Amino acid sequence: MRRLLMPAALAAALVIGAAGPGWAAPSPSTPPSAAALPEGWSAGAGRLVWRAGERVPMGDAAVEFWSGGRLLGRPRPAADQRTFTLDTGTAPDPATLEVRAGGRRIDVPAPRTRRSATVPALAQQPAHTVDPGVRGRYQTVTGEYDLPGVQLPEFPAKVEMRAVVVAPKGAPGKRPLALFLHGRHSVCYGEPTEEPDAAWPCPAGMLPIPSYRGYLEAQELLASQGYVTVSISANGINGQDYAAEDGGAQARSSLVRLHLAKWADWAGPQRGSAPAIVRTAPRADLGKVFLMGHSRGGEGVSRAAMDTLTPPPAAQDGYHGKVRWTIRGMLLIGPTIFGHNTVPDVPSATILPGCDGDVSDLQGQLFIDETRGVSRGKALHSSLYVVGANHNYFNTEWTPGQAVAPANDDWFDEEDPVCGPGAPTRLTAAQEQTVGATYIAAAARLFVTGDDRVRPLLDGSGVRAPSAGPARVLSHALGGVRTPAVLPDASVRAAGGARICEQVTNDPAKSCLDPESYLDRSIHFTTLYGAVPEPGRYAAALAWSATGRTMTLAPKGATSLAGAKDLALRLAVPPNTTGTRLGVTIVDKSGRRTPLGDVTVNGLPASDNIAAHWAQEVRVPLKGFRGSLAKLELTSRTASGQAWLIDAWGWRPGTPDPRETGLPRIDVGGLTVDEGDSGTRTYQVPVKVTGSGGGQLRFILLDTLTWEPKSWVATVRPGTRTLRVPVDVVGDTLWGEGEGLILAAKAERGLVVGDWIGNVEIRNDDPEPAITLAPVADRVTEGGTLTWRVSLSAPAESYVGTWATPHAPASGTELSSTDVDPQWFRDQTGEEPEPARPLSETWVQPYAVFEPGTTTTDLTVPTVADGATEGPEVVELHFDEESGLGTVTGTVTD
Repeated sequence: MRRLLMPAALAAALVIGAAGPGWAAPSPSTPPSAAALPEGWSAGAGRLVWRAGERVPMGDAAVEFWSGGRLLGRPRPAADQRTFTLDTGTAPDPATLEVRAGGRRIDVPAPRTRRSATVPALAQQPAHTVDPGVRGRYQTVTGEYDLPGVQLPEFPAKVEMRAVVVAPKGAPGKRPLALFLHGRHSVCYGEPTEEPDAAWPCPAGMLPIPSYRGYLEAQELLASQGYVTVSISANGINGQDYAAEDGGAQARSSLVRLHLAKWADWAGPQRGSAPAIVRTAPRADLGKVFLMGHSRGGEGVSRAAMDTLTPPPAAQDGYHGKVRWTIRGMLLIGPTIFGHNTVPDVPSATILPGCDGDVSDLQGQLFIDETRGVSRGKALHSSLYVVGANHNYFNTEWTPGQAVAPANDDWFDEEDPVCGPGAPTRLTAAQEQTVGATYIAAAARLFVTGDDRVRPLLDGSGVRAPSAGPARVLSHALGGVRTPAVLPDASVRAAGGARICEQVTNDPAKSCLDPESYLDRSIHFTTLYGAVPEPGRYAAALAWSATGRTMTLAPKGATSLAGAKDLALRLAVPPNTTGTRLGVTIVDKSGRRTPLGDVTVNGLPASDNIAAHWAQEVRVPLKGFRGSLAKLELTSRTASGQAWLIDAWGWRPGTPDPRETGLPRIDVGGLTVDEGDSGTRTYQVPVKVTGSGGGQLRFILLDTLTWEPKSWVATVRPGTRTLRVPVDVVGDTLWGEGEGLILAAKAERGLVVGDWIGNVEIRNDDPEPAITLAPVADRVTEGGTLTWRVSLSAPAESYVGTWATPHAPASGTELSSTDVDPQWFRDQTGEEPEPARPLSETWVQPYAVFEPGTTTTDLTVPTVADGATEGPEVVELHFDEESGLGTVTGTVTD
């Protein structure tokens, strides 16, 4: 007997390079019966398995199992990249099983569009007078370097130190350095017609996919403008990050900083030993470093910026040298942000691809939203929504027709009216790559050289870069020269059709959007590792059914707008709507009303497949208003409508110095503890504090058996080096596994969080019950059910079980796939029983599962009568070695 684990044959087939961090959090429910499982699923014998109808490409989003609206965990893939297995101590409700990646279901066909029969055209924004996409005056030189691999913590194989350099020719003096990091993609490939593989190092006969060469257009553009650019390879991380709790963010940070350390050497006395391409390029100015990260590379470079300002604990870091560089800013493309933690004082711009088929929830929006209130707020954080862009085509090595290895369009529905190939709103690969290069150059020009003329392209001013061609790129921002006006929270009083709503809750009365509706997905409301509810995250929901309705939001205290030029609102409206118009009025402390004018917002183009409740920035002039805002009034100018206010700010132009300084840093550790036989034991989860100063953070504690979150805000006082986070463990004498706790942390104010997740593994210390098996009906006629009674010597407190694998019998005719109940076979394997084949050549694995507290159950093989005259047929079942049950044989006769 064992807890729900995968069969040994499947475990042997696993490859490094899973689709997400290997966290497993079971959910309580009743055990699934084989007949009730959806097609493609099998369960029992210690594991929950989903087998996709076709290969699931290795991507940046984490593949997740869900049931009843709750996360069960993140499974491991097998070598076929179709089979995903989650070890679990409990079993879910089979009627609600789902597989998601990036917030999108991948176990069912994409829904056909129902939002609107037609998708309204989105008007193009006026062209800005400054165009950073124009090639500069320098010719360029290109080359590569390949240094000895490096060993990173928790990764068995060394990671490559390989890069392509594009630099300006003849540029005087030291030049700013731009470093690029690609995302999580398949690692190896063979012949051009073969599917990529995920193993690392690449097996014999296969080659590494050169993802690092995928940004040459952007590198050429920056190099022509005077930057030294380097794009680094991270296949060794992609091939091994399946077991990393943070999805490989810390490893990617280490790799980035190891390359920067080399460039710091090469800019100084060690230049003579630098690779040839580095000696050909101008010296790099390590005081002006710009980072670009794509997908998990975005999360990786963000962590590198954090680690540059406040070093991580040495045991988890692959770089232990001095910091000899300054990171001035970042641009992130379709990034992941599993931990919801940002670097608030380093400026950033984040591209959100509207047709992202990988990180479909566009969680990178939180690189903007989660900076609010954490630090001084002077660093600009820009969100760039690119209509019609997918995830992969920003990298030419992930683009069919351009890549040397097999590549694919990550968008999944060819008939989608917004994102399907050929749709009017869909960008071509060339257009998408030009957009990427143009806005990478815009961010570098603003953040590194301080050219404020570029800022309107990034800060919500409503202009576009001409070089981006026909692409619709919308922006909003936080930071810069903004002062708070209305930040919706529980203290804000709402009236007249406005209500303060919770971003993350399952309560429809409190939720900003319908929590049960797949269509009502907001980019702003992504959950932290499936924890629902998450207190402290609010917006203001507005609804009206007639013109002239005034909705009021009143902050707890009046807020000064002194020095502001405009009132800027981040306002979302339903997708595909047009002409939502609201009048904006400020009421001061004395009750005097100052009408500021109207704002109009059109919804983003969207189908059922797209998360498009994204807030656009609209502004109205303050018209000389110099007082304090006591109330904000929004008056409907249309007969009916909806909108959601994320926040409102006093705004004026300018890009202040963000003063990139290190905030106090939090890193969460983990524990392995004994359960005990009785009573309650309290343990302390280790939480390390580095740096100076204080602040606040939110802890979320998740019990892996109930999955109910407990949330609270903790204060870190100056001088604190450790935090005490007590957790209670209740002892008993029942054997069981799967118990544990997950502690997650996110910054609230005055600090940053690096290692954001820690596991408390509760080690079972009770004797394992013995398991026995006896035949009930091991010889039946066709249509009967082969049955064996399985017994435990004592009850257990978690779901446990055993399984058997059919082997070809030593003698006799083997039972085939068409001799057993067809639905049972489909539920076991995810395949059709036709054509007939021996059970030993299928994925069938009969199992028996014990509910907590029970001691008997049955293992069955249901058969069907086929009417054909034939001799006895045999199934020989071999049980897993840990069970000690050996082999049994069942016989079916006419």
